[in-house]
Amino acid sequence: MIQGMNHFTIVGEDRARTLDFYCGLLGLVEGYRPEIGIPGVWLYAPGTDQAILHIVWDRPMPATRTGVIDHMAFSASGLAAVKARLDARGQAYDLRRQADSGTWQLFTFDPNGARVELDFDAAETP
Repeated sequence: MIQGMNHFTIVGEDRARTLDFYCGLLGLVEGYRPEIGIPGVWLYAPGTDQAILHIVWDRPMPATRTGVIDHMAFSASGLAAVKARLDARGQAYDLRRQADSGTWQLFTFDPNGARVELDFDAAETP
């Protein structure tokens, strides 16, 4: 019955820092969000019409930041450029290569403590 992943929702603590991370650093774009009675934003991959990350601002930050979800993963491109942007900002990350597929996995944390994985094609070079 499940046909695919629709979106992730995270609780944002600092609006400016959170949007700077996801939009300014990772390249998502803020887009249409219907009025649902709580403050927040919907973020889209550029050129798409499906919001993949929802952020809400009205909830207290949970004591255990990751909760039951370990991380969220995004397909990405431009590994060298992304790595350079992270380095320029002093954003800590862990870059790994999957042994079987060769896929590059870059792990980092957003300003709210959510673990974020970016997956890059094996043909890319860091």
